[in-house]
Amino acid sequence: MTTIDITTHKKVEMIDITAKIRQAIADSGISSGLALLHVPHTTAAITFNENADPNVARDVVGELNKIVPFDNGYYHREGNSAAHIKSTVVGPQQWLIIEGGEPVLGTWQGLFFCEFDGPRQRKLHIRVVTA
Repeated sequence: MTTIDITTHKKVEMIDITAKIRQAIADSGISSGLALLHVPHTTAAITFNENADPNVARDVVGELNKIVPFDNGYYHREGNSAAHIKSTVVGPQQWLIIEGGEPVLGTWQGLFFCEFDGPRQRKLHIRVVTA
């Protein structure tokens, strides 16, 4: 298993981690298989989305903040219920197909670490296995 350290800088943001994932796959030496990407945090997530235009990530963050507002009379005393809900909606893990030593992604797809309770120091675990 490989663990990547991620530093987030905003309360809510999407960080393109595609290059880090590509490197982890290359370092594994596996040319055909799967990579499980897992975020071990209850207020963060991981997703695939367009990485050619940074406005897509900005729009996703904006809409998530509208759907799940920061202050909505939540019962959780820590004050970060919105972050927990966003993490649940987006999800803490993704599977990624590997072929030819590369992640199988669409033309515009990238991988994003989603921060919902930052800024923080975070981790992303990657397990690469042969198919």
